[in-house]
Amino acid sequence: MVAGEAADAVRGMDLLHRRRFDLVLIDVNLPGIDGLTLAQALARRAQPPAVVLVSDDPAHAAQAFDANAIDFLTWPPRPERLQQALRKAQRFMESAAQAEGADMLVIPQRDQVLRLPVHEVVYFRAEMKYVTVRTPRHSHLLAGSLVDLQARLAGQFLRVHRNALVALRCLRALERAPADRSQEDRWQLRLEGVDEVLAVSRRQLAAVRAVFKARA
Repeated sequence: MVAGEAADAVRGMDLLHRRRFDLVLIDVNLPGIDGLTLAQALARRAQPPAVVLVSDDPAHAAQAFDANAIDFLTWPPRPERLQQALRKAQRFMESAAQAEGADMLVIPQRDQVLRLPVHEVVYFRAEMKYVTVRTPRHSHLLAGSLVDLQARLAGQFLRVHRNALVALRCLRALERAPADRSQEDRWQLRLEGVDEVLAVSRRQLAAVRAVFKARA
């Protein structure tokens, strides 16, 4: 069932603000703001819809998946190919519904929808328009914002820098950073499960110290 239509991205975003949609089909070649930009904006929402991008140019496929679309269709799509996209959308919606009631992250990938338990995450780090989700074994890219993740996962993750949230259970040691670090990042964290260290900003240092003091 078609629940709504819009002729351009501005009207489309207005419609999506007023109603919640489970699935959105977007033409890459929208007038004005293009469909790729619209898809990226939707992916940053706390509860993003499943997005399928459509174009008459197959060259847009890679860009579509970079925009976190769950599928890409060449126009006009074959009926069986459209059904395949709808089945992928259904799986995405089912995973998202389950994740809302549990500590799970739903991460769209090119050939599947990854459901990642939050307890496996060591840290989140903002990088350009994506967030790196770091586990002891893998790194994944998630379209979204640290602000949304911090609100959703309050009590499990601590903001240690403007670009990083760290799992409280993974805090191992707070130490002075090497002398070549900036005045802003004079402290760093060592974490359980990964070798790399994360900078602690001066603004967040007191909160980090308070966690270690409470554990002492």
